[in-house]
Amino acid sequence: MEKINTEYLQRCIDTLEKSYSLIKKVKEDSIDYEMYRNSLVKGFEMTLEQAGKLLKKCLIPYFPSKKSVDELFFKDIFRHAGKHGLIDEETVNRWCQYRNNRNNTAHDYGQKFAQETLCLIEDFLTDAKNLKMVIDNA
Repeated sequence: MEKINTEYLQRCIDTLEKSYSLIKKVKEDSIDYEMYRNSLVKGFEMTLEQAGKLLKKCLIPYFPSKKSVDELFFKDIFRHAGKHGLIDEETVNRWCQYRNNRNNTAHDYGQKFAQETLCLIEDFLTDAKNLKMVIDNA
């Protein structure tokens, strides 16, 4: 299998980390806070989508055709990655939780939702970095 290019995923992770470090330095009622929070939510979404796309490529050898992999829904990608030993069950569950959170953002861009996303960012960054290593070594 050809090496999977993870440069864009790394860029998404780096951007998310930068936004996260900056939001911790500003007051919650400031415009800067809202700007960094919005950046975090969007960065979370982009990193999540990119991770799923790249992990899907890692699954191709386990399926009879690329088309059958392309038909997988997001959570199924992670479940199959767990089934084939690319990630463990706890990690699968966290990625499914991240996806649930992402699905909620599509419907609710309010402050409450943004705060829920912020609570996930530290674990998400760790999982995204670990997943990038899995993809790099696939």
